[in-house]
Amino acid sequence: MSLVEVQRLRVELAGSGVDIVDEVSFTIDAGEVLGLVGESGSGKTTVGLTLLGDARRGARIAAGKVLIDGEDVLALADEDLRSLRGNAVAYIPQDPSAALNPALSIGRQIEELFEFHRPLASAAEIGARIRETLEEVHLPTEPAFLRRYPHQLSGGQQQRIVIAMAFVLRPQVIVLDEPTTGLDVTTQAQVLRTVRDLCAIHRVAALYVTHDLAVVGNLTHRIAVMYAGRLVEVGTTEQLFREPTHPYTRRLIAAVPLVSECRELVAIPGQAPAPGARPEGCSFHPRCEDALPECERTVPESVSLGPDHEVRCLRASGRRLGVVAGGALVDRLPRDDGAPPLLRVTQVDAFHGKRQILYGVDLELHPRECLAVVGESGSGKTTLARCLVGLHPPRRGVVEFKGAPLSTKARARSAEERRTMQYIFQSPYTSLNPRRSVGAILRFPLDLFFSLSRAETETRVAEVLERVTLSPRTALQYPEQLSGGERQRVAIARALVCRPEVLICDEITSALDVSVQASIVRLLRGLQDDEGLALLFVTHNLALVRTVADRVLTLSQGRIVEVGRVADVLDHPQDPYTQGLIADTPTLAIG
Repeated sequence: MSLVEVQRLRVELAGSGVDIVDEVSFTIDAGEVLGLVGESGSGKTTVGLTLLGDARRGARIAAGKVLIDGEDVLALADEDLRSLRGNAVAYIPQDPSAALNPALSIGRQIEELFEFHRPLASAAEIGARIRETLEEVHLPTEPAFLRRYPHQLSGGQQQRIVIAMAFVLRPQVIVLDEPTTGLDVTTQAQVLRTVRDLCAIHRVAALYVTHDLAVVGNLTHRIAVMYAGRLVEVGTTEQLFREPTHPYTRRLIAAVPLVSECRELVAIPGQAPAPGARPEGCSFHPRCEDALPECERTVPESVSLGPDHEVRCLRASGRRLGVVAGGALVDRLPRDDGAPPLLRVTQVDAFHGKRQILYGVDLELHPRECLAVVGESGSGKTTLARCLVGLHPPRRGVVEFKGAPLSTKARARSAEERRTMQYIFQSPYTSLNPRRSVGAILRFPLDLFFSLSRAETETRVAEVLERVTLSPRTALQYPEQLSGGERQRVAIARALVCRPEVLICDEITSALDVSVQASIVRLLRGLQDDEGLALLFVTHNLALVRTVADRVLTLSQGRIVEVGRVADVLDHPQDPYTQGLIADTPTLAIG
């Protein structure tokens, strides 16, 4: 018998009867990692929380069973559920900084778990288990480290502490909810190895929730693909990557960038439907190129294609459709190497307080060029980007635009200098003012940099929304009414409405689904080719660099260790640091 068995689970919006997820069934064996993948809004986290007998605010578990070692979690009393959570079933959230109490030391937070779940354990037993678990997650075990507070740890260390807290009581089941989102590739690889090893050593059944198929391809034994609240395909990791059957699975794989191959990413047209707005028949048919007329009126049943491989598609019993190949890379307009650079950085040093972050950084950015800046967290990528726009004044060095030196502080630059260089921030959820409509957000820079009539302003707003493939009606909406991909498009539109010559993109796809990421990359490439924009693309995703960039610059501890054409650097890296980044980048084995 499997350690985890979910049977025909249904979760509804409370009081409405509208399903968030429905007919969800799967199993997980001891020591196995099951990947649960799909776009944002597909119901992945909702399913994960039910393993703890929980539902998000505004939702209720309406039907089904969740069996942990044969016991139905959904039938437990509240007191038994409190004992279960953290003890038999642990949860690792996406954001470790939000999961840790900033007012308590690391050691104290781990000790609290024993006080609640193992009150009879002695101090010696607790200390020994904590040291053992910290060693397993490759963290220091000395008392000085345990006395630290969360803000004194790096993002990778915070995530390892959260993993240690999940494993320290030796649970039977662990739910991991996007635990490596935002981590650099090296830290991500270390965290994934830790999770895989601990699950195998302690025979823990793990549900790994993510939108990153490259991650699950290197971690999981099986994968369950969710769309619009239902599982559409379940199979072994090798089966799903080599013989994907459902059109949605095939499309997700086609949107994943590969570090080894330069191909245009293929986004899925349209958007996933929200609960209450799902179409009749197959929920995916409006976005499916292989849809039949019958798909519009018939809800497909799950079909078995062999051992451990089930698909919910009317075409499942017919021909295998295979992997959707990434599109051929569109020819880029060549950069004129003889043209003077738009942006030149010379011997820039930057500091945080007394600590030096950048050491003698030199770079050039030409018209219509995309220069990717890569490196681990803390390597100085974002500090460099902020220096360019005057948000982090360098201590020494010069930043020139079209041959003229720029002031180190944004406020000291002219309006024209600020207009020509625009910054797009990492998070689409925090970079937009939630109290302003999209129209007001876009009108603000127009009022700041241009003298336009009201009619001209509204026309410019409508035009820029269309350029980022949003409806002009989006101007009436507020950020909270938009998806993550739509918000990031608004952030790009806010930069484009200024008619800049340089866009600085700081990890702008790190929080997005692979399909949304593909559409954003396609948009940026089009802007480069059509309008001659130069891009400085800060990222930790080296696979994405292959598709989006012309040249790549590697930063390590604030110093440039390698720079060159993308193909030269990624195919033949010279510096050991770059070689390590490429080796740690998750990729798919598609055949």
